Amino acid sequence: MAEITTNETNGKKLQVKKRAKRHSTRIDMTPMVDLMSLLITFFMLTTAFNKPKIMEIVLPDKDTSGDYKAISQRTLNLLLSGNNEVFYYVGKPPLNDKDLEESTHRIQKTDYGKDGIRRTVLKMNMLLYEKVDSATQDVVNGKTKISNDSIINLIKTYKRKDKNGPIVLIKADTNAKYKNLVDVIDEMAICNVARYAIVDINEYEKKLIKNAPR
Repeated sequence: MAEITTNETNGKKLQVKKRAKRHSTRIDMTPMVDLMSLLITFFMLTTAFNKPKIMEIVLPDKDTSGDYKAISQRTLNLLLSGNNEVFYYVGKPPLNDKDLEESTHRIQKTDYGKDGIRRTVLKMNMLLYEKVDSATQDVVNGKTKISNDSIINLIKTYKRKDKNGPIVLIKADTNAKYKNLVDVIDEMAICNVARYAIVDINEYEKKLIKNAPR
């Protein structure tokens, strides 16, 4: 604050203003740092972290020798490749040149749409799909009053006892995208497929993709 002093000169009073000294501003940030630390700790403890997304994969039943049962008429092989291409064929995979020649006539190209791979899978899994869908609709429409856990266990029972639906083997080459794999597994859930597995693609199936009609 400025100070006013009075001086006398020749009988006259003069008023002189003295400027107050200006000091540099200093802000103590220590309380602010403590406050920020408390806020960070609070939000870390109260924020719900994102839960990891779990993708359920159902494998075929094992026989006494430890190998997977793959009945030829029920085995649906899905071959995923680059450029969002997906091929399929029914039956056992080719293991030699003779099998490769026979499989060339069975392989077909489709897409990831509802009129593509979904229609193919539903055609082979229609019995189980209708059974699961009917049970779910009864709950939704109020015809059956059971808990969510009960309907989930009922669907699991239907799938466990299924003996007619397809056994889907999902195989991707090095050109396939991760998104393609996720899309196919989503279709397995939509179509209520009881048994499916992600397995390695063999060299003959890679040749199948290369020689398949487009």
